[in-house]
Amino acid sequence: MLITLENVGKSYGTDIILQRINATVNKGDRIGVIGENGAGKTTLLNMLMGIYDNDTGDIIFSDNATVGYLKQIDGLNLENTIYSEMQTVFRDVFAAIAECEKIEKQLADSPRNTELVERHHRLQNLIYAKDGYNSDFLIKKMLAGMGFGEEEYNKQVKVLSGGERTRLNLAKLLLENPDILILDEPTNHLDFDTLNWLEDYLLSYKGAIIAVSHDRFFLDKVAVKIWEVEDTFLYEYKGNYSAFEVQKREKLKQQQRQYEADMKKAAKLQDYIDRNLVRASTTKMAQSRRKQLEKMEITEKPKAPRVPLKFSFEFDVKPYDEVLTVENLCVAAGGKELIDGLDFVLRRGDRLIIAGPNGSGKTTLINTITGKIMPKSGKVKLGMGVIPTVFDQHVKVSGSTVIDSVWALRPKWTQLEVRSYLARFGYRGEDVFKSCVSLSGGERARLRFCQMSLDRANLMFLDEPTNHLDIYMRRAVTQALSAYQGSILTVTHDRFLMQQLACPILNIEGGKGVFYQNFEDFMAKHKTDGFNSKPAKKEEKEKNTDSPQLNQKQARRQAAADRQRLRRCEKEMEELQLAIDGYNRDMQNPDITTDFEKMNKLWRDLDSANKKMDRLFEEWAALSEKLEN
Repeated sequence: MLITLENVGKSYGTDIILQRINATVNKGDRIGVIGENGAGKTTLLNMLMGIYDNDTGDIIFSDNATVGYLKQIDGLNLENTIYSEMQTVFRDVFAAIAECEKIEKQLADSPRNTELVERHHRLQNLIYAKDGYNSDFLIKKMLAGMGFGEEEYNKQVKVLSGGERTRLNLAKLLLENPDILILDEPTNHLDFDTLNWLEDYLLSYKGAIIAVSHDRFFLDKVAVKIWEVEDTFLYEYKGNYSAFEVQKREKLKQQQRQYEADMKKAAKLQDYIDRNLVRASTTKMAQSRRKQLEKMEITEKPKAPRVPLKFSFEFDVKPYDEVLTVENLCVAAGGKELIDGLDFVLRRGDRLIIAGPNGSGKTTLINTITGKIMPKSGKVKLGMGVIPTVFDQHVKVSGSTVIDSVWALRPKWTQLEVRSYLARFGYRGEDVFKSCVSLSGGERARLRFCQMSLDRANLMFLDEPTNHLDIYMRRAVTQALSAYQGSILTVTHDRFLMQQLACPILNIEGGKGVFYQNFEDFMAKHKTDGFNSKPAKKEEKEKNTDSPQLNQKQARRQAAADRQRLRRCEKEMEELQLAIDGYNRDMQNPDITTDFEKMNKLWRDLDSANKKMDRLFEEWAALSEKLEN
């Protein structure tokens, strides 16, 4: 077991956040942590990391277990470049390499200094344990996986978007390869391709993973256990999120049946006691039943199931057929052209999803369409009778308090009417008097949806509407948007929302808008293309269509040459691996480890062999991908 939690609890003053938590984390576990916003999920992670102290119980880690933590707030050095920030993972390795170089110079003068030889040996073990001599290759490989090209390596962290920082933080954390990976909302701000890559990477991760997430697609694909944090307790379920939903329903049904059976039995015992306690002939039997009743453990009554938030978006004015027209639109930001030649028409009742990689211009596009940014060229036109409303990715709400922000929109309503309306969006009791400034991201999003529902708009512009919502609110918003009769234009990477809206998807690819009929087509295309697929250059496409037969012959000849080279790579790698194994065995030979000159030559030979192996592996991987495509 990597982690054991025994009767763990946490409180703030009189408020109990978590109590009586008992759980274990084993190697290979992939645990999804779910619960409402504010339930204590992040508090639990912070206790596991030692950032918060637990008030009761014990959190026990196995000896030498390493832990990596991805926070919602990234904690990156803003002045570093992307590449130098990744190099911080190998800080101790670089220090060890530098010290080795100093020791080697000292050993040139004192080759028999056993203390220096031993120190050099320990440092080299540290370097090789972390594959330090291959740091450059490992950094580039991880950055490529997280969607960073070499042209971005010198970008400063401070100019990166929220999604890019999340990807960089993830790349750093995965490069560290800890025994226990703790992730807080790892899918927030990630584009579709990066999500696919991350999920595939985590499926093969050898350590344990604990991930707080509200992304049901992520939880279904990655998780093998679900921890639900509810009403200060933690409940464990085996399987992914879909399995959890079934198990929880059955668990509540079984608990209700057992509770009813226990209450029925207790009532029968009490009835027998009441009827027979005063009768001389049956008093002893009645007293026996009373003792039995006193010792009886009655199953706790199941809590009433969570009342799902139920609200809707409606409108009063029916617009003309063509709600939004975009003609030859060119979108730019910071002097850089992002999207060019975009044309589409959104009709009454239509829905359209905008997707694409981070940095492709999705938010800039929706801000251009809504008039916040001027287009570089082209035209955007709203139809007659259109009443729009907008949900921004960085949610802002008006008003000093929650109740004031809604009352300002409906000043004639009574306080009871305003509070009743807010209750539909999860604001009950004293929550309605919360300051808007103090609201969390999820609370602000809920309040913004409440305000939007009062706009009675017939066209909704949404930029990442579910990013800050818990899994239950995501479902409520998805249901409300699915039932909405007006038109929707939304930027999202929420695959559940994409699936439920069942509408076309406009994907930004290479500065152009590519339309997909529905979510299934979009998924199929991306699974076929893979993560780092790039469209062929225009010149290559034209060349390929000029002479199909000639191209097919050339392709067959090239494929044969590539297969031959692939086999040579595999043979060279096998031979090289035998040599590397031999070098590693020699390092355990006392005759060599005590001889500095022999040891130094051995390190150089091993380093050279490893670098050659990396080059061969890169070539082999590129050839394999090429032949597969």
